[in-house]
Amino acid sequence: MLISHRLAARAIHAAWRRLEFWGSVAPGTDKADEFGRFGRGSMITFPYAALFGCAEIHLGEDTLIGRHCSLSVGYGDDDPSLPPRGLVIGDRCVIGQRATITAHESIEIGDDVWFGQDVFVSDSGHGYQDPDTPIGVQWGERSPVVIGAGSWVGHGAILLPGTRLGRNTVVAAGSVVRGQFPDHAVIGGVPARVLRRFEPGLGWAPASGEGEVRPIWRHEDVERLLDGG
Repeated sequence: MLISHRLAARAIHAAWRRLEFWGSVAPGTDKADEFGRFGRGSMITFPYAALFGCAEIHLGEDTLIGRHCSLSVGYGDDDPSLPPRGLVIGDRCVIGQRATITAHESIEIGDDVWFGQDVFVSDSGHGYQDPDTPIGVQWGERSPVVIGAGSWVGHGAILLPGTRLGRNTVVAAGSVVRGQFPDHAVIGGVPARVLRRFEPGLGWAPASGEGEVRPIWRHEDVERLLDGG
């Protein structure tokens, strides 16, 4: 019994690995050809949750989209008002599992941006002003979203319409973000606010002006420390 279970599990795991490999979207596959751009070395891992409006999605090079992600532009492939570059994702990005990125006007994600899991990004909400109409069919205002290059968006964060993040910005896990934020900032909370910002020559200072200033760590400093130097 134990041996037969082991053999069955081995066969299922092997079959799943083959499905992951052959089911993923990569350059040269029919699904990748539907995209406005699908960069060299990029992959959308199988299984994905939803992909539509692909002709308006532009994916850079060496970018990895995790399992169960949804990427969409508009309300469906037959939406007559699809913007030509509704969703643009840069080079060397990592989008964690179960992320949902839904564009109706413009979402731009810069190079080297990393998402944790379960991140939600949208440039459109819903209305509620008509008391006689179900909220789900009241279209809301659309406002572009920009995520600056080199940023990190933590697990479960929600980026609402009109969000503009500067370069190398950290978004804390679970944050709800709307509005504009500068380069080199740490933001978090519901609603999100600036927690720390980079002060040249000083370090990472708390936005409140109270508390410790965290020192600057360069990449080479970390490598030297790990090497025992």
